[in-house]
Amino acid sequence: MRLSRFFIHAPLALGQHELPEAQAHYIGRVLRHAVGDAVQLFDGSGQEYRGELIEVGKKAVRVELREQFDGQAESPLRVHLGQGLSRGERMDWAIQKATELGVSEITPIVSERCEVRLKDERADKRLAHWRQVAISACEQCGRSVLPVIHAPQTLAEWQAGVAADLKLVLHPVAAPLESHARPQSLAFLIGPEGGLTEAEVEQAGAAGFHPARLGPRVLRTETAPVVALAVAQQLWGDF
Repeated sequence: MRLSRFFIHAPLALGQHELPEAQAHYIGRVLRHAVGDAVQLFDGSGQEYRGELIEVGKKAVRVELREQFDGQAESPLRVHLGQGLSRGERMDWAIQKATELGVSEITPIVSERCEVRLKDERADKRLAHWRQVAISACEQCGRSVLPVIHAPQTLAEWQAGVAADLKLVLHPVAAPLESHARPQSLAFLIGPEGGLTEAEVEQAGAAGFHPARLGPRVLRTETAPVVALAVAQQLWGDF
């Protein structure tokens, strides 16, 4: 039987802990775990903890953590994904799969052809939702460190602030990824559903981004990060 694994929004250590309300509800009322069930917890520090549920009530769940060990090693390739902002499930899919593929940071990018505009309270809610998508992906794939999900930025803001050994913008007419020397850090720019405009590609080039292609077919905005990250991890990471 697979050991249930959960992220906890609090520093962990060996010993007894009362779990936060959200995790307690999920473990006790949704999954219906019982006293004596084994669990594995992580707090994003890179450490993992195994223990046993010692109390499962309507209002409280307590666990005793008895073993601490190093979690899954992160990829040697640090990747910051600048993902064009897209609608609903497309953005969720991109964040989920990028997390599974070892991305270090994700910034949703607002560009000219974006069909989504987020402001104020709605933007805060979407950011909290995306962070939960990444947490769930880490729980599933075994990562012990969460990727950083930044608030949305304009294309110009992100290009001005992102730092990496190699910066790439996906473009159908360009050299393949393997033509570049091995970097330790990588920034990927991927356009929204309507793609980047030619002016935006030129703007990226002026900011130090090199055009790169993934093959002869035009990929959807939610497919492109999956393929790009998989190829990058195969060339320079831990695949």
